[in-house]
Amino acid sequence: MNAAVDQLSQAQRERLAFLEIRAYFTGELRRADIEARFGMKPAASSRDLSAYRDLEPGNLDYDVASRCYRPSKAFKPIFEFSPERVLSWLLQGFGDGLELKLRKATPCEGPGNLVRPDLTVLSTVTRAMCAKRAIKVSYLSLSSGASSRELVPVALADNGLRWHVRAFDRANARFGDFVLTRIESAIEVDGPVAENELLPADEQWARIVDMEVVAHPGVRWSQAVEADYGMQDGVLRLRSRAALAGYVLRRWSIDCSANHSLDPATHHLWLRNPQTLYGVESAVFAPGVKEGGGSGAL
Repeated sequence: MNAAVDQLSQAQRERLAFLEIRAYFTGELRRADIEARFGMKPAASSRDLSAYRDLEPGNLDYDVASRCYRPSKAFKPIFEFSPERVLSWLLQGFGDGLELKLRKATPCEGPGNLVRPDLTVLSTVTRAMCAKRAIKVSYLSLSSGASSRELVPVALADNGLRWHVRAFDRANARFGDFVLTRIESAIEVDGPVAENELLPADEQWARIVDMEVVAHPGVRWSQAVEADYGMQDGVLRLRSRAALAGYVLRRWSIDCSANHSLDPATHHLWLRNPQTLYGVESAVFAPGVKEGGGSGAL
């Protein structure tokens, strides 16, 4: 972190961190963004912009036509952002990515995250997504190894273990999921993007799947499972995009077999309406689904 940042107040560090992360990951920044986020007057937001440009003069370029600031080609982050906090900000729209290192109020631990996406790659992906542009990537696939691909990224998705980029793959002329950490490098591609390459054309993303989940019939004390998941009348009703449904079912180890044949010791839940997965491409990842196909994580 730039040594001069330490001389700023905590409040201003948070505002400048927001300013930087907004420009870096969306590709544009306006004074109105700072004003809306912090409830500031225009004069105050202008002071923050000036303070940031004093810290790193070469980071932002002003786009006269669009009346906004954009990260320059020489952009180098002043703040140190963790991938987890950046992804949380992109997913939930808050938690501006700045690690405040606050002391825990109570002892609390989780399993941790073994996957840490490269922020340079992530920022290229998200900027292209916001600008509706294509990217050329070097990608490592489990099925075909390293290759160069041209993708049009349209969304980010978290499957509970790792992050995917939902994108139109120009070589295969279809939408698919690409594991973020398998993208070794990414650069934006000049040129127009067709309507059939954008998110509204992704039928699997647009389709909503209604799933009825109940305690697995093989569980002896179903009331315990119902309590675990706050079920109403013994049913947990889930709604998911078709593109993500299979990941949801796998994450929670939901038995999707028609005759609930999977081991209840490891599958406490059962999908009682498995027919809802008809035509859902991501269902190939759901436990107990015998057949399926389509655009899973490549």
